[in-house]
Order: sequence, then structure tokens, then C-alpha cells
Amino acid sequence: MADPSLALQGVIYPRLQADCPSVSGRVYDRPPQAVVFPYIGLGEVQIVDDSADCIDGVEAFITLHVWSRAVGQVEAKRIASEIHSSLNGAELDLGSAWQFHLIEHRSTNYLSDPDGVTTHAVITFRALIDAR
Repeated sequence: MADPSLALQGVIYPRLQADCPSVSGRVYDRPPQAVVFPYIGLGEVQIVDDSADCIDGVEAFITLHVWSRAVGQVEAKRIASEIHSSLNGAELDLGSAWQFHLIEHRSTNYLSDPDGVTTHAVITFRALIDAR
């Protein structure tokens, strides 16, 4: 069985590029050395078995990171809101290997980084997926 996080990343990445104008397409799996702020980073993914009789399912927890150097938290909160609007309750097509059921927002945390200038938002979503 293929890793469902690859299918999720494959649909989430372009969706965020299109739906989050505040980052002007700056959505990264790994940001470049000379990254321009603000941007969204694709973060950690946890896959939890959710199988039942005759169903090969998983629960996927996807973490996205917003990085902003604007003064205060307003920019990070605006971007987090764009992410929420883009993904929460979205219908995603994961291709022929996976049957998508839902994606829902679980939490958002806003942090001030120790550098004193960067605001960091950590946004977590939960998705339910079955193998076809």
C-alpha cells in the first residue's frame, strides 16, 4: 500500500498555492535558504491506522506552519484563516489508490519565536482516508 501522506501532499500543496494569496505562492515542503516571508511550510504528518472489517483506513494528522516577520500576529492569523478556508471541509481527490472521506481543522497555535521578530502559526488538520 502506498503512503497516503503522499496523496494528501499532492493535493494540499497546489490548493494552498492557489487559495492563500497572502503568501503569493510561497508554499514549501522545504523552504529555500533565502526564503521570502511570509510563507507556508508543509510540516509533520502522522498516519494512524483506522482499519475495520473489510476497510483498510487511516486517520491522517497534517501539520502546516505559517512563518511571518510582520510586526504582531495579524499577518500570520490572516494566512492561517486562508488555510482554514481552503482545507476545512474541502472535497479532495486523492486519485485511484485512496478514497477520501473528510478533512477537518483540529487546532491552530500562534507562537512568538525566540528571535523576537518571527511569528509562527502551527495548524493541524485531520483527514480520514480508506484504501481503494
